[in-house]
Amino acid sequence: MNYIELQLHVTPDYTDILTAELAELGFESFVETDEGLNAYIIETDFDEKALEELVAKYTNQTAIAYEVNSLEKRNWNAEWEREYEPIEVADSVRVRASFHEPDARFRYDIVINPKMSFGTGHHETTAMMLEQQLDLDFAGKTVLDVGSGTGILAILAAKMGARSVQAFDIEEWAVENAVENAAINDCPQISVFQGTIDDIKDEQGRYDVILANINRNVLLAEIPLYTHLLNEGGYLLVSGFYEHDAPDIQQKAIDAGLWAEKTKSVREWTSIRFKK
Repeated sequence: MNYIELQLHVTPDYTDILTAELAELGFESFVETDEGLNAYIIETDFDEKALEELVAKYTNQTAIAYEVNSLEKRNWNAEWEREYEPIEVADSVRVRASFHEPDARFRYDIVINPKMSFGTGHHETTAMMLEQQLDLDFAGKTVLDVGSGTGILAILAAKMGARSVQAFDIEEWAVENAVENAAINDCPQISVFQGTIDDIKDEQGRYDVILANINRNVLLAEIPLYTHLLNEGGYLLVSGFYEHDAPDIQQKAIDAGLWAEKTKSVREWTSIRFKK
């Protein structure tokens, strides 16, 4: 069968939501690019009018353009598997798909089979979050993963000894995928629900570590809530924003009662670890 390749030119803040929207239109595979996002769908399932309506829905929110190409017949799963490479973080974590063999050189082996091909550790923000986690002691700790996606951050926390990990995402497909990946990695201490931070019981000092790899606007709005939910001496790890946004994020955290312990930046993306 032939496939359609959709090349979306859009800012990184919108790749997640557009991936979810395109999945609803029947797109099967997704790859983040420097320009935005590539998405793939069986040619007979492609509805150009539905695509035009989707793009129009977001044109008032962000600059967005697209190109549509027809691809020759191919074994798409085999093609994707050839392109998908394991990710290695700080010589300690290896993130792979189930079709890759494990590598005993790495202390933490994480298997992620994404419904959509992001949240796999390939993006700089995810890799930085994983590296920041390696500096912490998760043994016996309670953890909250905000906007969990594939569940990759929650899984590392569990593998590092966390007693319980609560994860949530607004997207149903992400919740399903995180549950599947937690099971694949034998992490029964992870629980996942569909919702937002407002669905977390308002009980001060519930978590020892909070992980939030989302975007600037959400972080600025919710950092005070995260701080309220943190135990004294607890950690908040954040990413998903550009380096030039770091001062605003840091000031919001300081105003909420946190202090910045470690900052990392890669290709203009930034991650900060705060302590309460």
